[in-house]
Amino acid sequence: MRIAVVGGTGDFGLALAKQLVAAGEDVVIGSRDAARAAEKAAEVGAAGASNGDAVHGVDIVVLAVKSDAALPTAVYLAAAIGDTPVLSVASELRFTKRGVLPTADAQSIAERTQEVLDAPVTAGLHSLAAASLAEGKADGDALICGDDSVAKELALELASKVVSGRALDAGPLASARALEGMTAVIVNLNKRYKGHAGVRVVGLP
Repeated sequence: MRIAVVGGTGDFGLALAKQLVAAGEDVVIGSRDAARAAEKAAEVGAAGASNGDAVHGVDIVVLAVKSDAALPTAVYLAAAIGDTPVLSVASELRFTKRGVLPTADAQSIAERTQEVLDAPVTAGLHSLAAASLAEGKADGDALICGDDSVAKELALELASKVVSGRALDAGPLASARALEGMTAVIVNLNKRYKGHAGVRVVGLP
């Protein structure tokens, strides 16, 4: 599978690319700065390119930019992405004195991304920490939501390469609201207990 990681020079994108390369996947890291993409990609054995070039000729695009850049990046790359499946991993969080809260928006970032792309959008990997992926497969399971069956299978296959547990189909794209909200819970846990929490689902065959 050929995978573009847009925003792959950031902590999460680079760690994800590292594990995908270790799993034998063909990975190209995208960045607004092609030279920086090439420099960071060399650290993990991937290719590097500008975001627009990175998404050409791949099987799936991972949108790994920060949450505030997710929608502008999707709009900018819409034509280049075309109908290539997209995996959205961003979560919009609110940092308050009471703790980290999920977005106040009624829709998830993944749902809003779907509105600006012709490509089918899936959502997932929200329970994985960059620090964990940088060291190896993340402990726990990966949950994937989406409405398109082909796009979801690609996202599940990708996710299975980077976790110690299973990649699980967690339902339609609308459920990405819960996945993205779960990131706030995990960040709160990590801050309180000084760890890198993950999620493992029990009771399934």
